[in-house]
Amino acid sequence: MATEPLLDALSRTRGQLLDPEALVRAVASGRRKGQRIPHVQGREVRRVELRYVDLKAGRHLQVTSYDDTQAHTVNALAGPAAEAAVDQLLDEPFGNWHVETTTQTHQVRVTKKLEAAVSTQDRAEPVAADRGHDRDKQRLLAEDDPVLLALGISDAQGRIKPTRQAKYRQVEEFLRLLDASITDALDKGHLRRPTPQDPLRIVDLGCGNAYLTFAAHRFLTSTRSLPVRVTGVDVKQQSADHNAGVAQALGIEADFVVGTIASAELTAAPDVVLALHACDTATDDALARAVEWGAGLVLAAPCCHHDVAAQLRRSSTPSPYGLLTRHGILRERFADTLTDALRASILRLVGYRVDVVEFVESAHTPRNTLLRATSTGVREVRTDEGLRADYDELTTAWGVTPRLAELVGLHDA
Repeated sequence: MATEPLLDALSRTRGQLLDPEALVRAVASGRRKGQRIPHVQGREVRRVELRYVDLKAGRHLQVTSYDDTQAHTVNALAGPAAEAAVDQLLDEPFGNWHVETTTQTHQVRVTKKLEAAVSTQDRAEPVAADRGHDRDKQRLLAEDDPVLLALGISDAQGRIKPTRQAKYRQVEEFLRLLDASITDALDKGHLRRPTPQDPLRIVDLGCGNAYLTFAAHRFLTSTRSLPVRVTGVDVKQQSADHNAGVAQALGIEADFVVGTIASAELTAAPDVVLALHACDTATDDALARAVEWGAGLVLAAPCCHHDVAAQLRRSSTPSPYGLLTRHGILRERFADTLTDALRASILRLVGYRVDVVEFVESAHTPRNTLLRATSTGVREVRTDEGLRADYDELTTAWGVTPRLAELVGLHDA
């Protein structure tokens, strides 16, 4: 990345954002060091996406801002209204801008010295911008995408099968999270910049039929123009054989390894670790492997939480919280929350920044929590006394020992 004055970089970004013919998509994320969280319409936001859409009243700049719980969308008519919206966003202390045009991708990262680290990459070939306002046209993978056809999510006419609608929603929500997470991690330096000679290495632990493995590869290579190499790990040889056949049919270079999450051997340590709906302590195995590999980004959506739930049944409930565990259904739900809270705490103690977010709307699945962790570059257990004290107090009070703590040697530190 080259470094230049911040105002020069933002002025160029403004021109790119206000080009209704060339802009494909733009994302503003993060915040500048030591400054407040950016605001949009009086709300604190973590991320903003911009694109142009064609409405009956003409072409508009669509601005979608994301806070901790939901998305808010406004449309500004191209011209003075769009200019005002863009100027307001550029005045906010966003730490990163990612701009995609029909021919190039641009990155602007604000440094500690309030300078701009910038990079520009030419696309292998120009792309067409989707200006459709219909929600169906804003999908990250079109219904007739070859990957969805090969996976049996779409039918021969390129339409999502009625019985696969939930799977399609899961794929779409996962890709949105992956897109935002990789953009943020690249901009903040938590992930290295991949090259065709050294692509971003992504491993999907417990991949099953590799729906998300293939979707991630397709989206990142075709839409984001990022060189990636994906590896799927599953305990079943049948899954590996099936997935290898799908990869061959799609012309995708991918690896599929047979083995458990805890014991699978990879030829190279991954940059990104995915583990979606691994059952019970298999999620802990996946998180521990990510820590072992020093992965820059981890996305894990836990499934069932039997281990801590069983420990709660054997231990005495601390006063005055007996009502939380008196009824079985409440105890199980509390065990889910306690397990993931402890996992997030452990990851922070071993050098990760962690967010706990909603993966898929709860109307579609009760297992909708996702842990998103980015490495800070600190590999040894940190000596944050306050964080460690809170963790020790919580585990002692409830009489539980998280499996992840044992796997990463936290109690031996």
